[in-house]
Amino acid sequence: MGTLMKNDRSLFPSIPSFFDDSMLRDWFSWPLTNNTQQSSVPAVNVKETSDAFELEVAAPGMSKEDFKVELDNNMLVISAEKENKHKEQDSHGNYTRQEFSYQSFTRSFALPERLVQGEQISAKYHDGILHITVPKTEEAKVKPAKQIEIS
Repeated sequence: MGTLMKNDRSLFPSIPSFFDDSMLRDWFSWPLTNNTQQSSVPAVNVKETSDAFELEVAAPGMSKEDFKVELDNNMLVISAEKENKHKEQDSHGNYTRQEFSYQSFTRSFALPERLVQGEQISAKYHDGILHITVPKTEEAKVKPAKQIEIS
């Protein structure tokens, strides 16, 4: 049996990272399901660049109208709902077949305070992937090394 340990590879350990415990809490707080109910929580890839945090939510078969992305007190909430109905009737109006399905999910991510530009968050849906960009503040961006002249 292995042990899960947080590896802090940050160049600036005093600045909180997007990948701190809030990410682990979200990862391990998925609801448990029984055999009669299946839960479908989409995979989320999170990448940190020098200018932003980029999230990719895998949700094929949905449209951009199915999603809702909100920022509420430094909590980024991604949710979606989709309902499908299919009915077949005979010439007398009787159903010969009726099918329906409902999909929904919610994922939440705690954003580091004062390190992201919440008003600049953008999202787009393309080819089954919801792309969300969370820009960093100037304070949070990694600065290039400065050469100090020796006199």
